[in-house]
Amino acid sequence: MRRLLIPGVLLVAAVALRAQGPTAKSAPTTARPFTVVETTIAEMRKALDERRVTSHEIVQQYLVRIAIYEDTLRATLAVNPKALVEADELDRERAAGRIRGPLHGIPIALKDNIHTTNMPTTGGALAFVGLVPPYQATITANLRAAGAIIIAKTGMTELANWVAGGPTPMPANYNAVGGFGFNPYDPRRDPRSSSDGRPVLTTGGSSSGVGTAASLWAANVGTETSGSILSPSNQNMLAGVKPTVGRISRYGVIPITADQDTAGPMAKSVADVAILLGALEGASPDPNDPATRTCPPPPGRDYTRFLRTEGLKGARIGIPRANYYDRVTAPGANAGRGGLNTAQARAMADAIGVLRQQGAVIVDPANIPSVLDPDPRSNSLLWNTCSGSGQGKGNDDNCSTVFKYGMKRDFNAWLASLGPSAPVKTLAELRAWNTAHERAGAIRYGQSNLDISDEMDLEADRARYEMDRAKDLRLSAQHGIDEVMKAERLDALLFPGGGGAAIAAKPGYPTVIVPFALLANVPSPTFPAGFDAKPQPYGVSFTGLACSEPKLLELAYAFEQATKRRVAPPSAP
Repeated sequence: MRRLLIPGVLLVAAVALRAQGPTAKSAPTTARPFTVVETTIAEMRKALDERRVTSHEIVQQYLVRIAIYEDTLRATLAVNPKALVEADELDRERAAGRIRGPLHGIPIALKDNIHTTNMPTTGGALAFVGLVPPYQATITANLRAAGAIIIAKTGMTELANWVAGGPTPMPANYNAVGGFGFNPYDPRRDPRSSSDGRPVLTTGGSSSGVGTAASLWAANVGTETSGSILSPSNQNMLAGVKPTVGRISRYGVIPITADQDTAGPMAKSVADVAILLGALEGASPDPNDPATRTCPPPPGRDYTRFLRTEGLKGARIGIPRANYYDRVTAPGANAGRGGLNTAQARAMADAIGVLRQQGAVIVDPANIPSVLDPDPRSNSLLWNTCSGSGQGKGNDDNCSTVFKYGMKRDFNAWLASLGPSAPVKTLAELRAWNTAHERAGAIRYGQSNLDISDEMDLEADRARYEMDRAKDLRLSAQHGIDEVMKAERLDALLFPGGGGAAIAAKPGYPTVIVPFALLANVPSPTFPAGFDAKPQPYGVSFTGLACSEPKLLELAYAFEQATKRRVAPPSAP
């Protein structure tokens, strides 16, 4: 399927390169040509303001890079064929003194589960190929109001990784429309004989950070239900913000469950994600998403005001050792779980040392109480999300039904919102379509998560869902993050990589991740002798309570400026 579709993406990029609206004047020639490679949003804005470059030229450079690297990285599911025309219009507005907002003329990519009305929105599912929704997402409208050019739709794990769980779980960043995405830090296939063609270095999560890391666009918008912003940010050496659920509207985003879904920014720097976060957030609550009343935006939706190099001085940072750093044995278990390997532990010790040097107060340990609770009913390690064919009805007593219940409820509501344009009308119809098109590659890994979702009865199972949702919140928040943060008066918890994503996602708490290290890629089973695996990125995450993004950005920015460990990928210069 990929062989048929990729040339189409490249063709659209080529057409976009040739497309000419009313021609904007080129920027004055300078001794040092402007390049988009590793250039931040702030640097682009400065160059545009100084007329050293035009938006047309920026878009053109990105389109060339997409055309060059797409076959290697497979970062893109669609390219905006009118990107240059839009850039010309924005250049004319700039010349006339009209600046729409902080992203005026800056190319941004959207995960392909976010509605656009000038490109398809597929979620990576074959059933939705060619679907152009009848309305755009609120965040798409917000970005355009801020002056952004939506240059492309990114690859993703199909339907945000709620298609196939056990026994054959779908790999991260695979979808039936585009196949596998590849990490620019090592864009090769796994050489082990058991491999199914997946990348040697995972791209992480369901939101692709591949194109941002490889400078195919300035930044991208991902979505997260549990780890799908933080994991790809970690794996692609990006900064990312997983916002408080409700901070950003979900209207026009293909859902898993409204209990945990959110969109959020991914970019090369904390300053860039702060700029993008403000553009994504509405000035007032979205009537189409009641959760947007949760957090008031800062004045002017300007998160850059919180970027202070001295932001760590006096900040109280907790280290949740049990499970996240050190192995721990759950009640009734015979063996430990969790913890870091030697290289990861060394990196986190280094990070904690930097925090101390910058004046932070380190509370170590600051363990999450539910992780260590001796009562199995109150231990979060023994309470996971139901997933896969082994946890369908009758086998789901010891797992949370929140995802599978929420998927049926919210996905069917999303399909209804499409009206006549919906290619299928219900989750049941999608499952039937997938089965009918199995030989075309619709369900290479099966659809066990869709199956266990569709068997839920939204009326009969509501009480069970509500009970499980309450337990999720009790173990993750009241007896979890809330308890330790309030007891120790913490500003944030420091998690290794994206390791705290799941526990923070249940109550919808925010996290900011910062690039920090490159570590050896040593999987189990190991690679064949003589295979030279390239290092993999590794970040650190600051997690806080609801609506604490300003403080988390302050801490993350101060840490980033004190370390500046991000390096560009070697594979896409």
